[in-house]
Amino acid sequence: MAAQSFLSESVLGWSIFSIVLLAILAFCWIYIRKFQSRQESEVISTITAICALAIALITSALLPVDIFLVSFMKHPNGTYKEWAANNETREQIENTVLHGYYTLYSIILFCVFLWIPFVYFYYEEQDDDNMNKCSQVKNALKYTVGFAIVCVVLLLIGAFVPLEAPPSQNSTQWEKVQYLFEELGSSHGLPALAFSISSLTLIGMLAVITYTAYGMSVMPLNLIKGTRSVMYERLENTEDIDDVEHQIERLKSKCQDGRPLSSRDRHNLQELESKLQVLQRRGRHLEIAERNCCTKVGSALRPFKILLGIVFILVALLFIVALFISNLDKALHSAGISSGFIIFGTNLTNPLNELLLVLQPVFPLDYILITVITMYFVFTSMAGIRNMGIWFFWIRLYKIRPKRTRPQALLFLCMILLLIVLHTSYMIYSLAPQYVMYGSQKYLVQIPSGNTTTDTTRTCDADAPEDQCTMTRTYLFLHKFWFFSTIYYFGNWAFIVAFLIGLVVSCCRGKKSVIEGEVEADDSDIRSILGN
Repeated sequence: MAAQSFLSESVLGWSIFSIVLLAILAFCWIYIRKFQSRQESEVISTITAICALAIALITSALLPVDIFLVSFMKHPNGTYKEWAANNETREQIENTVLHGYYTLYSIILFCVFLWIPFVYFYYEEQDDDNMNKCSQVKNALKYTVGFAIVCVVLLLIGAFVPLEAPPSQNSTQWEKVQYLFEELGSSHGLPALAFSISSLTLIGMLAVITYTAYGMSVMPLNLIKGTRSVMYERLENTEDIDDVEHQIERLKSKCQDGRPLSSRDRHNLQELESKLQVLQRRGRHLEIAERNCCTKVGSALRPFKILLGIVFILVALLFIVALFISNLDKALHSAGISSGFIIFGTNLTNPLNELLLVLQPVFPLDYILITVITMYFVFTSMAGIRNMGIWFFWIRLYKIRPKRTRPQALLFLCMILLLIVLHTSYMIYSLAPQYVMYGSQKYLVQIPSGNTTTDTTRTCDADAPEDQCTMTRTYLFLHKFWFFSTIYYFGNWAFIVAFLIGLVVSCCRGKKSVIEGEVEADDSDIRSILGN
């Protein structure tokens, strides 16, 4: 009976994950095909982008599964279910999740340091018409070696710098070296992988501060503000065309008597002619947009978009408030920098954490909410990248445009999302620390009442007995290295500041064009930069 119950619970958890997996693969294919350039599409880069994006979303979907499994080990009254009464069984289940994390994280390392760089440089080498396939592969491998060296260095640091000192300070050098190898062998190299992933998570934290914070503000405000009127844009564009044509005629009139134009006038004439071509292309796109059925449907759905935008901005504000309270709690009640600002449980009322705990009795609302939160971070990150483009410091490398995004830009987009997903788990832990640690688990407490004792249930927290509550493997992984936790803590403050700045900028910006991103005066990518 216990075995059947265990099997049914496990099948339920992983069945949900499988359904989500199929949905993720379908979404990735549609998303990449939507933004992929029709003129420069490449099979290898397309497959790489779809797989990398799918891996990012699958990794983010594993957190709700982890919380679901630890929660389903217990009954609502705080007792373990029959199949989970054995501690070895519980540990086996959680180790399955841990191995799932390490498998996906290993794939992410492979993608970030080997697969994506190789495909990127392989595609770049195609620009040389005199180069054959073997030379392309050779040059791509040559550039990829640099990324591989960085990966090996991180793995070595994580493997050979143990967190605990050797047992004896008087041991010989050989014994110390032997101890290091024993540390590596005893954990099967998992600390090495954990250190490498934590290092990448730092880069993901920067991407979250840059793209996710902005996406959380720009996505809902764009829905609320909507787009400009097509008819008004066409009228404005026509007036601009007439104005530019008038300026061109005025410049050309200067050379009607045979005199050549000055260098300044020739330069101005070239700029005006280029501007006229852009305006004419813009006019054609606006004419198509005015006849497009999607534009008319979008106008009909305007009230729904406004409502959706209001919901999204309220959710974003809820996240910011919860993140602020969580960081304030750590600042007031943790042991400080030396402990990585780690606290067990919550000391201040966190609205999102309380909401998840309130939803626990109504299965599966709390799991649906945690899944929505996870996907919300991913989609707002995608919105932020789409609106900002891909930058290297102050230089814009690529723009993300529907049906016009170059293969290299898609590869960059997926790499950034892979890094963002690594930091998403810590962000969600910061939003709802107690829930991410224990899920919806409860435990029994015996309270003396006269000559008898009464059993009462309490929500699992840091004060619960160790054998009564099972921590999620997500929480244990996040706090493997205290110094990374310290950096993540300060990153949360930077995220709050970046969101507020992005909110002000998004409020000050006007409505977007109905053909936003379809017609550009320049092609701001790395190739044009190098060409100039």
